[in-house]
Amino acid sequence: MLDHLSHFHGLPIHDFADPADPASEQAGPLPAADEVAWRLARHELWEPEEEFEDAWERFLDTVDVSKVRALVLGAGAYGIEDDAASPDETAQRLAAAADRFTGLRALYLADLTYEESELSWILQSDVNPILSAYPRLEELGVRGSDGLRFSPLRHEHLRVLRLENGGLPAEVVHGLTASDLPALDHLDLWLGDESYGRTTTVGDLAPLLAGGVFPALRRLGLQDCDIQDEIAAAVAHAPVVSRLSSLHLGLGTLSDAGAQALLDGRPLTHLEVLDLEHHFLSEPMMRRLREDLEPSGVRVNLDDRQETRGSGGRRYVAAGE
Repeated sequence: MLDHLSHFHGLPIHDFADPADPASEQAGPLPAADEVAWRLARHELWEPEEEFEDAWERFLDTVDVSKVRALVLGAGAYGIEDDAASPDETAQRLAAAADRFTGLRALYLADLTYEESELSWILQSDVNPILSAYPRLEELGVRGSDGLRFSPLRHEHLRVLRLENGGLPAEVVHGLTASDLPALDHLDLWLGDESYGRTTTVGDLAPLLAGGVFPALRRLGLQDCDIQDEIAAAVAHAPVVSRLSSLHLGLGTLSDAGAQALLDGRPLTHLEVLDLEHHFLSEPMMRRLREDLEPSGVRVNLDDRQETRGSGGRRYVAAGE
């Protein structure tokens, strides 16, 4: 389900490779530093012996990083290989170079596919030092949650936060909801599966659902969860819903019970988008959702309907391990 990013922060991805390497498909002039999202990731174009630290220094020496707007770090900066940097080392490199990345507005940590690392195996660390080092950052994406922490902080400019996880620890949610993020208008949390490390419960989400945090929030995603019906039932009566324009509850195990809770809860007709992609809804329930919401202008995404597995009717998240 997880592929490499093709765009980030509204910019096309450009893989940083050695333009002097005749085997490189990217030999020739580099794009303007502010016209692409730069991805640094180990791939077949790198010299076999080049460590990520060396590639990082080469990037700093080759590209005018003061004009880089978006940066994506992949294999080598993160990963399970013995020669991959640790997440703390990567965070230290980012923090040390903050005075050079004066135009950086978007950062994505660990753009890895299943072939490179299972989602639940991707090592992370506390994102607080990175956010603190980049007070002008507007968008942060983080893939993986093994070791992930979110120490409480105030950040004036962060608008978009995505945490893509196979299993989200409750401590991360506690740190997040204790943070002061006055500009945050787009929050997407993949909660994951208990089998792969999810300890977050509906109760842990209470400050968020009550609407007492993140006053600018307009798009909320609580997705990829093995208790998606419980999440939907809690969201259905949550005060925060009244000020959202976009609600995303897909990628998980949503069934008719969760959808019925949404229909019985607070009105959703003010939404621009209700995204339930990857679900286990019956055809009659899908029709009900469309009939109840689409006449009011709500775009209801019911793509990727799933079938239960096995004699017990097991439901599954889109991205677990």
